[in-house]
Amino acid sequence: MRIAQVAPLTESVPPRTYGGTERVVSYLTEELVRMGHEVTLFASGDSMTEADLEAIWPCALRFDATLRDGMAPIMLQLERLIQRAHEFDILHCHLDYWPFSLLSRQATPHMTTLHGRLDLPELTRIFEIFPDVPVVSISDSQRRPLSDANFIGTVHHGLPPSLLTPQGGPRDYLAFLGRICPEKSPDRAIRIARAAGKKLKIAAKIDRVDRAYFETQIRPMIDGEQIELIGEITDAEKPDFLSHAEALLLPIDWPEPFGLVMIEAMACGTPTIAFPAGSVPEVIDHGVTGFIVPDEAQAVAALNHLEVFSQDRIRDVFEARFTARRMAEDYLALYRRIALRTRPALRVVT
Repeated sequence: MRIAQVAPLTESVPPRTYGGTERVVSYLTEELVRMGHEVTLFASGDSMTEADLEAIWPCALRFDATLRDGMAPIMLQLERLIQRAHEFDILHCHLDYWPFSLLSRQATPHMTTLHGRLDLPELTRIFEIFPDVPVVSISDSQRRPLSDANFIGTVHHGLPPSLLTPQGGPRDYLAFLGRICPEKSPDRAIRIARAAGKKLKIAAKIDRVDRAYFETQIRPMIDGEQIELIGEITDAEKPDFLSHAEALLLPIDWPEPFGLVMIEAMACGTPTIAFPAGSVPEVIDHGVTGFIVPDEAQAVAALNHLEVFSQDRIRDVFEARFTARRMAEDYLALYRRIALRTRPALRVVT
């Protein structure tokens, strides 16, 4: 198939450090290329891909210090996509609702994966205006606030099997990986670690919007000894970071649409201790790949029973459920369905 992948411009594909959506787009794009499809990636110019790269802006918007109007590159991207739409069998967008109007006014089959939270009341009007736009959820729980939207499927994220693998050595601390923000609840993770008498290493990004939260709520809790902040880390650093952790802490306080960090930990054979919000019950097999607990006290108690987990068993579950190949195959099934429904004469047999 001739496939257009349309990524956000905020980060490169893949991102240098933090960036869940762009990371997933990269895994999907590269796997589709390996499977023999003709893929064009619409992304920032500093992206790295085996697909054809349609470079919209020289670098990721997050790292362009000269940029004053962040909407201008996005408008360029949408226009470039529409100009080239006729070249593809399917347009697969990862820009949330931004392209809905343009996509609905052109002939090429299209679909959009929704990567963010959908429980915001202002989104209801958008989906009322565009009731027929085909959208994909990344967990079944994500779609509940917009149950009347035109969901054509749920596709869980996947990782390349060789990207993150279990590493040898001791497991002697707890890990927190992601962003420092109220909904990710690093304060809960710190309290859990302190109550359990365990070291916690925090590998996390601090967005500008969360800087005040970090300075007032989190920084005073970091002592540099039991609680250590190591900052953002790259994919190359994640195997050691996650493999040497006894467990990953995910005490979230929001409807997590998926939570890529859970399957990153699985790939390294590391269990996750998570609160039962959003996608967590879909991703974590309680007692097999982690514990799902209702509160901080139960999280502390769960840390006394980590011996029940098998590194090999956790890795086996990852390979069975969360590889990039499985994700790509799931998306291909949706591409074919949408393309054939829109263009019955189109031959999309590969």
